[in-house]
Amino acid sequence: MAPANYGNCPVLASKLPPRAGIGLKPQHFRDVLETRPDVGFFEVHAENYMVSGGPFHHFLGRIRELYPLSLHGVGLNIGGAEPLDEAHLARLAQLIERYEPASFSEHLAWSSHGGVFYNDLLPIAYDQSALERVCRHVDVVQERLGRTMLLENPSTYVEFSSSSMSEAAFLTEVVRRTGCGLLLDINNAHVSCVNHGRDAVSYISSLPLEAVGELHLAGFTRDTDASGAPLLIDSHDAPVDAVVWELFGGVVTKLGPLPTLLERDNNIPVLPFLLAEARRAESLMAVGGDCRGESVRGLEQVP
Repeated sequence: MAPANYGNCPVLASKLPPRAGIGLKPQHFRDVLETRPDVGFFEVHAENYMVSGGPFHHFLGRIRELYPLSLHGVGLNIGGAEPLDEAHLARLAQLIERYEPASFSEHLAWSSHGGVFYNDLLPIAYDQSALERVCRHVDVVQERLGRTMLLENPSTYVEFSSSSMSEAAFLTEVVRRTGCGLLLDINNAHVSCVNHGRDAVSYISSLPLEAVGELHLAGFTRDTDASGAPLLIDSHDAPVDAVVWELFGGVVTKLGPLPTLLERDNNIPVLPFLLAEARRAESLMAVGGDCRGESVRGLEQVP
């Protein structure tokens, strides 16, 4: 199937190189410094570095001298009902000033309420009230940090019956109102669409692709829900699945090479395995979608 024709679709400028990167994990600190692998960038979770010193900062500082850095937040509570945590935002601003990352991103989700912090990124209702709240929060973050942030599409397992717009329409409007960019997590798109009985190709086609500044790829876990229907868990504990590679091929066939992170947060393998996945992503980018020279399922055009 031929890739979709989106027309002229300029990609949001990014300071990250249009290459594959991997998540920087403590068990790989020394290997990275000793071998200096040929990888486009490293990404770290901001909350793991919100202290003034220690071994994490020691190694990150040395590695930052050698590679571009993507900073990925998991605790800003962008979708939360309460105002943003000023202390958390201040720590984030200090971290960005310290390392000058090429990119900063966060999730379209909420993770705390009433002083209680949850170990998850939870879904929001896609309605007018939530839209105004999320846009207000994004504006506050971008003004405080003095930079454009990327907002990531979430992986979800339940959704609100009160939603009055689709997730893609919601993200499109947030991008339009705030000027933020989009972090397109292709694994999240697949996971959520399977869980809710939707088509990932159509979902991705409906997003504001002109605003994509970074892509994420990851693995998932297969399960079933109480009715026996397929349920995918965004576990980040396995290699990238074939269907996610296929979706990625369709995206880069149309948009061209983009900064692409290979996420792995659990069951972490040795560094060479992650580097091999990064090389596969770059092979797909280099030939416009398929490193084997065969056709891949493209993104279908949505009227």
